Amino acid sequence: MNLRSQKLILAMAVMTVFVSGCETLDAYTREEKTSSATKGALIGAAAGAVVGLISGDDAVERRQHALIGAGIGALAGGSIGYYMDKQEAELRAELEGTGVSVVRNGDNITLNMPGNVTFATDSSDLSPAFFNVLNSVGKVLAEYEQTVVEVAGHTDSTGSDSYNQGLSQRRASSVSAYLSAQGVMNQRVITLGMGEARPIADNSTPAGRQANRRVEITMVPVTQG
Repeated sequence: MNLRSQKLILAMAVMTVFVSGCETLDAYTREEKTSSATKGALIGAAAGAVVGLISGDDAVERRQHALIGAGIGALAGGSIGYYMDKQEAELRAELEGTGVSVVRNGDNITLNMPGNVTFATDSSDLSPAFFNVLNSVGKVLAEYEQTVVEVAGHTDSTGSDSYNQGLSQRRASSVSAYLSAQGVMNQRVITLGMGEARPIADNSTPAGRQANRRVEITMVPVTQG
């Protein structure tokens, strides 16, 4: 079992500690607070749901090995945390005031992009107001190329499972394609549609459904594994 797997098991075993420890910068007040996404991670925790990375260690490690083989250098030791610290700081600066939250979990960084700033209702076409946000994200990702990037689309529970699965995949693919056009290598990107399977809020309320309609981008450092 590798180090990342051990960390994931530990995080799941102490979920309440995990929830209290993940902080996000409020996009409007600039004050740190526990993110609503982190609090919502307890929904579905019995099924192993965690905030951020979804694709799992094996998928990420395969992508890491491919990137190392393609000449992207691996990070090691103390340089991992320093590299991700710098990337996090740039993302926070670029995304301040956009409504996108930046959540740090260990060496991983997750951007939570709510539906009200990404897509129109029932559409996978990027909202024009979202272009500047993705331009900022793409600029930072292109600069910090020693990361695997997971793009995951999520929906609320309105509609059928199969329809929501397809919509979430199309939305994630739209974001991935846009980032690729901004210079992010396709080999770095894992694209997932999760449909309604990973709610972070209560789907019985309008506010909860809006929170669940989101795209999450998670950056994982390239290491030797």
